[in-house]
Amino acid sequence: MAGRPTDPGFGFPPGANEDTPMFVISVAAQLSGLHAQTLRSYDRLGLVSPGRTPAGGRRYSLRDIALLREVQRLSQEEGVNLAGIKRIIDLENEVDALRAKVQELAEEVAAAHAAAEQAAAAVHASYRRDLVPIRQETALVVWKPDRKRR
Repeated sequence: MAGRPTDPGFGFPPGANEDTPMFVISVAAQLSGLHAQTLRSYDRLGLVSPGRTPAGGRRYSLRDIALLREVQRLSQEEGVNLAGIKRIIDLENEVDALRAKVQELAEEVAAAHAAAEQAAAAVHASYRRDLVPIRQETALVVWKPDRKRR
């Protein structure tokens, strides 16, 4: 499903990847093992939303094909209804988005930490080298004169 790699078994055309819409509905139906009308229904229900040509024709990507196969598996093997499948897909997409946000925030924190360390190093480098820190201590000394000497 979302975020899962697909292996087409062939190379992509230049500039294309698994998200590039390239298959017409008849080819997508054949690759997914579903009927073209089923793909249209899934599109209407929002389960799998293929890309569109300027004329409005559907174009499916390899990721769409993998998602169609997963919808079929959940429906046939797991017995999940289409509303449940839609919810699963939505939740997986949300998890993917949250993971991406966590990664982005972790990179921001790392950058801020590195900047803070650089700033601290710059401050330490600016200290005057001719000053030597000494420990500031106070001590109380009680003097008792020796009474044997007179």
